[in-house]
Amino acid sequence: MSEFGFISGRLEIKFLILYIAARVAGPVPFEVLQELSMCDGGVDYFNFSECLADLVRTGHLGRDEQGLYAITEKGLRNSAATESSLPYTVRAQVEKNLVGCNEQLKRKALVGAKVEERQEGGFTVTLSMSDELDDLMNLQLLITRRDMALEVQKRFRANAEEIYSKILSILYEGN
Repeated sequence: MSEFGFISGRLEIKFLILYIAARVAGPVPFEVLQELSMCDGGVDYFNFSECLADLVRTGHLGRDEQGLYAITEKGLRNSAATESSLPYTVRAQVEKNLVGCNEQLKRKALVGAKVEERQEGGFTVTLSMSDELDDLMNLQLLITRRDMALEVQKRFRANAEEIYSKILSILYEGN
């Protein structure tokens, strides 16, 4: 049973999900959509998951091979037409919650790190970083062990900006 909230029915939950999907910076997993949708006491897990499935079935949202959800053109049109029916306080809370989520999604899109096994042995770790205009760095490393390659990948994803700055600092030290 859902708590008291401004959202009062399945149709409004669908409007809320579309509102969020139209404003999130990229495709997101189920858990992110769920967390963002739980901004109102009128939304519970079961109604949320049923409404999400309905929106995918009706073509308002798409789901890619990785299981990430993204809004479709049909969903964008309907979201624009229905967003004003959501209570202002709910929209304001969604906007507030989206700030951190969108920052993480944008950073994830700008920082790349992948591990590929080489036929001749070892692993190639490709580390990349870009801004919104161009590539800043693209570095490939040969690492002998999978566990080491995965650790390099993990550390780069967590500290890409700092690593980039250190590389530049080392390269400019002599000048």
